[in-house]
Amino acid sequence: MILEVRERGDEQRGSRTVRRLRRERLIPGVLYGQGRSRAIVVGERELRTALSGPGGLHAIVDVVIEGQSTAHHAVLKDLQQHPVRGSVMHVDFHEVRLDRPIQTAVTVYLVGDSVGVGVGGVLTQVARELNVEALPMEIPERIEADVTDLDIGGTLRLVDLPAIDGVTFLDDPDETVIANVAAPRSEAELEELLAPAEGEEVEEGAEPVEGEEVAAEAAAEAGAEAPAAEAGDDSASEE
Repeated sequence: MILEVRERGDEQRGSRTVRRLRRERLIPGVLYGQGRSRAIVVGERELRTALSGPGGLHAIVDVVIEGQSTAHHAVLKDLQQHPVRGSVMHVDFHEVRLDRPIQTAVTVYLVGDSVGVGVGGVLTQVARELNVEALPMEIPERIEADVTDLDIGGTLRLVDLPAIDGVTFLDDPDETVIANVAAPRSEAELEELLAPAEGEEVEEGAEPVEGEEVAAEAAAEAGAEAPAAEAGDDSASEE
């Protein structure tokens, strides 16, 4: 994937100029590599196109600076987004050599229909990314984890994944949990979960839970005895 950028001069590094660039849908950034850093600016559309390919955010891109013919093989190092709008605010690329391994994170995708889910279990993906080391061109676009044989109470760990040629996993193989299948909740647990908390009013038309019927009957009996007691007090006062 080729990404054409323009190098920024000193006059384009102030906060006011950066805001103007963003209004023009140009993203400021930095290209690091070969012992130096270059301030760059790239079109928002071109950047999204480069990062939405098969490799996603982990893709190797050929950064070509305007006016130069040499392509700089680089990986995305940092991407800052607006916390509300989600628009890209700043981007950093790090130049790499294709003959030297690099370390990066790769997204994990679960594949297959778990036998545990088929009988009512709940599948949970724990690890979303795995850290790997490999040559830049051998970094996998994604890592697939097969959960077909995962039954209720089962756990899929990194050690259970098949090896990938040229790729070294950096996470602990025995401690890194990819996914697990939990048993479904029992009826008793569901009733306890759905029962109103102490002091919480029961919705109109809802059936009272066990214990509330006894309390209601006691309240009714107390209400029936109250008028008689009050009548006795009135007669005493009149005397």
